[in-house]
Amino acid sequence: MSADRAEENVEPASLDPEAKAELDRAFEDLYRTHLRDVYSYAYYRIGNPHDAEDLTEQAFLQAYRHFDRARRESAGRPLRPWLIRIAHNLASNYYRDRSRRPQTSLETADPIAARHGTEAIAEGREELRQVMEHLDDLSDDRREALIMRFALGMDNREIARALGRSDGATKVLIHRAIKQLQEEMSGDE
Repeated sequence: MSADRAEENVEPASLDPEAKAELDRAFEDLYRTHLRDVYSYAYYRIGNPHDAEDLTEQAFLQAYRHFDRARRESAGRPLRPWLIRIAHNLASNYYRDRSRRPQTSLETADPIAARHGTEAIAEGREELRQVMEHLDDLSDDRREALIMRFALGMDNREIARALGRSDGATKVLIHRAIKQLQEEMSGDE
């Protein structure tokens, strides 16, 4: 291993106390800012709140180990796409590792929403159930892009960074995903 490579992978515990304290403060800010986004992404991908919590914890543990390097390499760009990419990879591992075990369907997931009247909740759940049912029909990349865009409110540039695509390709991906979802849902009526 080269000296440059070793420097890139410095463990936070090996830093001097002052540098580690600064790194910990910065990571705490990152955690507080993006916890909800990472959890929401995990929840929409996995469909189970307990596994989503586990995946969120794993994502932040992994992020902490590489945080110093990520900050240096980001050149001031937001780190949210990097965190979502970590969660994306962990969710992919989750499905691969559990491919032989039964999984909770996204259709049974309760929506994350503010309080509304009973009728509004019932209508919202039915609409969400229909959308979630049709999300399963989309390809992985289209489903991922829609979750990031509408569940997490990420902009196209953030989604592009998280998916490793160009901005233009991401815009086309989202457009096609929305169009496919609309076509499939209108076929149900």
